[in-house]
Amino acid sequence: MNWLEITVNTSHEKLDPLTARLTALGVDGFITEDEADVKEFLENNKKYWDYVDDAFLKRMSGVCRVKFYLEDSDSGRSELARLSAAMPECELHARSVRDEDWENNWKEYYKPIEVGRKLVIVPRWLDVPDTDRVKLRLDPGLIFGTGAHATTQLCLAGIEEYAPGRRVLDLGCGSGILAIGALLLGADRAVGVDIDDKAPAVVMENAACNGIGPDRLAAFSGDVLSDRALSRRLAGEKFGLVLMNIVADVIIALSPKVPDFMTADGTFICSGVIEGRQDEVRAALESAGLAVREHRQKDGWHAYICGA
Repeated sequence: MNWLEITVNTSHEKLDPLTARLTALGVDGFITEDEADVKEFLENNKKYWDYVDDAFLKRMSGVCRVKFYLEDSDSGRSELARLSAAMPECELHARSVRDEDWENNWKEYYKPIEVGRKLVIVPRWLDVPDTDRVKLRLDPGLIFGTGAHATTQLCLAGIEEYAPGRRVLDLGCGSGILAIGALLLGADRAVGVDIDDKAPAVVMENAACNGIGPDRLAAFSGDVLSDRALSRRLAGEKFGLVLMNIVADVIIALSPKVPDFMTADGTFICSGVIEGRQDEVRAALESAGLAVREHRQKDGWHAYICGA
């Protein structure tokens, strides 16, 4: 079906009155995009990231608007005319879009990505390339983890060396890319944990795309700092390889817990440390009793490989 995407530009002060007016006129669903809300959200959630893409911030600069959708038909255009007449103080901009525009256009930005010496990450909607590399099929859905970012690539390169024959724990597993990559590269078993309750379903769907079943991979939603039962469960299993691709603040907070989850000869790989915070993270790792073996970096991001 074709749709009309209607955009109404406004200001932060007029946003709530505008949405109330649209609701009163019978518009029962809309999207608001407001630079002020984005800035407030980023300011109040700094613990989840150290970096926000400059291109995204630039796109949002000065933006405050409401979008809603009508059928691209005679009835839809009649409804647009009615709304325009009822709101003469507003300019309603319309453009035609299709269902498949929403569903598929974002996929064009994902291509196969070669990582390290052995892996190639292939979006599940693309044909598998003719290569001797190990293929990791992936659909990130709404969860972090596509393999395109330097932090993920730093982790995957380390996994090549340390995963074979080991049990793996991925803290902050997102799409499951690290845990699945570890299994494809020879790990015995893997467990993924993420605070996002959508993550386990995404992880297991991606695992199935790679021929990996629940006998080799388990995924849980929870916070190992506050969920004592989950923390005890992981500490009771012990892992030869623990992974964490998050941000500096979370790595620092979780570092004291990591040794509880590791075998005596285990390895810990952490990534997601932005330039400028690497020394702070290293100090936290060493304070937690982890011995830093290697410090790697790529594109302004840092990773550490540690022993127990």
